[in-house]
Amino acid sequence: MTIMMDTGNRIAAKAAVMARPEVVAAYPITPQTTLVEAIAEYVAHGEFKGEYICVESEHSAMSACIGASAAGSRTFTATSSHGLLLMHEMLHWAALARLPIVMCNINRVIGPGWNIWVDENDSISQRDTGWIQIYCSSNQEIFDTVIQAFKLAEHQKIILPVMVNLNAFILSHTSMPADIASQQTIDDFLGRYIPHWKLDIDNPTTFGNIIGPAYYYKIRRAMQEAQMHAKHLIPQIAKDWKKTSGYYHGGLLEYYKCEDAEHILLSMGAIGAESKIAIDELQKAGQKIGLARVRVIRPFPTEEIRKIGKQADLIVIDRNISVGLEGVLFNEVKAALFDESGTKVTGFIAGLGGKDVTYKDIEDMCQKAIQGKTKEQTWYGMEE
Repeated sequence: MTIMMDTGNRIAAKAAVMARPEVVAAYPITPQTTLVEAIAEYVAHGEFKGEYICVESEHSAMSACIGASAAGSRTFTATSSHGLLLMHEMLHWAALARLPIVMCNINRVIGPGWNIWVDENDSISQRDTGWIQIYCSSNQEIFDTVIQAFKLAEHQKIILPVMVNLNAFILSHTSMPADIASQQTIDDFLGRYIPHWKLDIDNPTTFGNIIGPAYYYKIRRAMQEAQMHAKHLIPQIAKDWKKTSGYYHGGLLEYYKCEDAEHILLSMGAIGAESKIAIDELQKAGQKIGLARVRVIRPFPTEEIRKIGKQADLIVIDRNISVGLEGVLFNEVKAALFDESGTKVTGFIAGLGGKDVTYKDIEDMCQKAIQGKTKEQTWYGMEE
């Protein structure tokens, strides 16, 4: 185990290379660019032996990954914001084709107006493509999650692509220490990739042909079943990684000081990390409040949300907005609790476009929710 002090992007690149993908497809977009540049440096130094394909667009990057994965190769790519949107068609293709591609997405605003800072609308808008979606809150978690993502994607009960999300600049360009497992440890954990299906000239099969309603229905159902299996496998793979590396990042939710809580805060990404400080301060002030940081939004942790909803009233902070409805996490939490009528859920939308959300802001939101001074969902900070 060695310590690496570097940015989230470069630590993600380190994890990707150590997973030994046979193909990496790369196209730059701020603030993801330094991630694929770091992989290019590994190529230049002879530390990455796979195929590094520089393509002409993000659509081509995902198309290259689809071709490589369909041919039986472990694959990786990265993108952000408009790049992720340009991939949209091929995200559906990768999931429906049951290809275990791993991708890092650096959460960045969608324009116009043009803004390179963070919110989660890019990945949130892709939540129905069939990709598993995980949200990280530290550089250590980024490293561990990228490694685990390959294990999860390639598991015989899953065989779906995985998107690892990290907030622009707050994580992508901020240096923090991460313990890096040895190459042998990662090799032993992941094993040699053996595809469950591939295009094979010696065993030809028809792929991607016209399919009727009865069979197409089965494809969609199989994807849903794989997502449900992931609910159980994500924590199990994390436990296996802890035995190997000593680090645990991998539950659907990360619980922090939730014992005997009367209120539980739900948040994601970097706000989830900042929330821990707010919870400490609120508890010092006598509030019975805890944190359940949401790591995985697809598959959605419905059962765990229902469990904590029976224990406490919930406060939700969204760094996204489903325009015409509400913050997505807030809405989906309420949907999970539709038959738990006794649970109060209060929501806030905050931090869109990179607007800073400090632990003091989080404290303020929680206090307002506890005191009943807000509507069902409030745009926080708009008074400025």
